[in-house]
Amino acid sequence: MVTSVAKGRAAHSEPDYIARAEALAEGFAARAAEHDRTGSFAFENFRELSEAGLLSLTVPAVHGGAGAGARYTARVIGIIGKADPSTALVLAMHYINHLVMGRSPTWPARLARKLARESVEGVALVNALRVEPELGSPARGGLPATIARRTETGWRLTGHKIYSTGSPILKWYLVWARTDEAEPRVGQFLVPAGLPGTRIVETWDHHGLRATGSHDVIFDDVVIPLDAEVDVRKPQEWRAPDVAQATVHTVFVAAIYDGVARAARDWFVSFLKQRVPASLGAPLATLPRAQEILGAIEARLAVNARLIETFARDFDDGVDLSTGESNVIKLTVTNNAVAVVEDALSLTGNHGLSRTNPLERHYRDVLCGRVHTPQDDATRSGLGRAALGSSFSGNKQGDDHVDRVHRLHQQQQFVRDRRS
Repeated sequence: MVTSVAKGRAAHSEPDYIARAEALAEGFAARAAEHDRTGSFAFENFRELSEAGLLSLTVPAVHGGAGAGARYTARVIGIIGKADPSTALVLAMHYINHLVMGRSPTWPARLARKLARESVEGVALVNALRVEPELGSPARGGLPATIARRTETGWRLTGHKIYSTGSPILKWYLVWARTDEAEPRVGQFLVPAGLPGTRIVETWDHHGLRATGSHDVIFDDVVIPLDAEVDVRKPQEWRAPDVAQATVHTVFVAAIYDGVARAARDWFVSFLKQRVPASLGAPLATLPRAQEILGAIEARLAVNARLIETFARDFDDGVDLSTGESNVIKLTVTNNAVAVVEDALSLTGNHGLSRTNPLERHYRDVLCGRVHTPQDDATRSGLGRAALGSSFSGNKQGDDHVDRVHRLHQQQQFVRDRRS
């Protein structure tokens, strides 16, 4: 595929983007340990990604991007994830939003073109801000506490978001909020970063993925235009999942943690070849036990590669996929990735857990794969309900969500009645 890009940038074929990602990855990997140690954000990585044309990878070709699909993008994410998974996570969220907005009928065309153009021309990242202190992950159901109040001149947004990945560099926030209308609606509002009333509170001090800048973002009566409403619906209209978004989200997140596992595997292979215990008089690589453990690692990585490749290709080819299936891909790949690093640690012992070696960092990073939506328990519960059938499924999260909305309506009406 050939792309046209802005400001005289030469057209490149798809293999060139892979080569560019691999070239950048070397520098990213060299800086990753220091960013992890200090919890600092890798601004330089995104400047280099922009210069390489990689920030617009999933921007539609008609808007000057590469127009890459899920399969190709997952390969790029895996390369970056192996070098610096914090950078890869921010990049993956940006990719997901551009891929979805380029295909979604609910995205206002004018806003989609604006964000596409900015991503082609410079460092202009976007991510969704959804999680809240009280709500937790919206995937678990419930109404957001963040409120958009409509006025004659615009929306006024008030709320508190946590785990806002990439917050130090984001130019655009897709904020999950509810309206204060008599019949509240729920959905996304596009908010430029840095508006009056917006502030970032640097709360991110995590065990893994320490350089993602996933701080709190607080909105205090922030004024945004009326046309900043991206996709706001009645709560019951959110029951049906967005299959396209769920699919690319799970496969891109899986690619990040598969990349972490591959970095751990490479270090482990070098360790086995170089470590010569005095009691053995030969490298650990000569031990059958070491070879067996490495073989188990290779098997898991082979499964991961096949799952990511074929699932992303099916998405690109328009195969009818389900959110349940995509959730299984994420669950399987991320747990295989965790097992890979744990297998390496089982043989390296103190060496693997020493901060002087990268395996300790890879272990902290790979464990974060289980935290991302969809979480393992939700995936397994959903599969179990589906297998048992509707008569055994009980109260689903979507029903809980609507019930909460109904109760909120009643509470608001009660307050209005009392005031009148």
